[in-house]
Amino acid sequence: MRHIRVLGAGCAKCKYTAELIREVAAKLGVEVELEKVEDFKQIATAGVLSTPGVVLDGKLMHSGGVPSREQVTTWLSASPR
Repeated sequence: MRHIRVLGAGCAKCKYTAELIREVAAKLGVEVELEKVEDFKQIATAGVLSTPGVVLDGKLMHSGGVPSREQVTTWLSASPR
């Protein structure tokens, strides 16, 4: 199971990012635990200065906009480390 945190204040882009990740995971058959983080202190601690941010298995993968479907597919297709 992959653990994913979507970091952001709950804006439309953050919500879309979470939904995009769910869709891609379902299409790939990858089991994910998706957590939405809206606490600004936790967001800053993760190193995200611009939201939405995406943390996959403890590693910051993206920040500052909605990731592309291709990016999410690449992240979820890679073997967990």
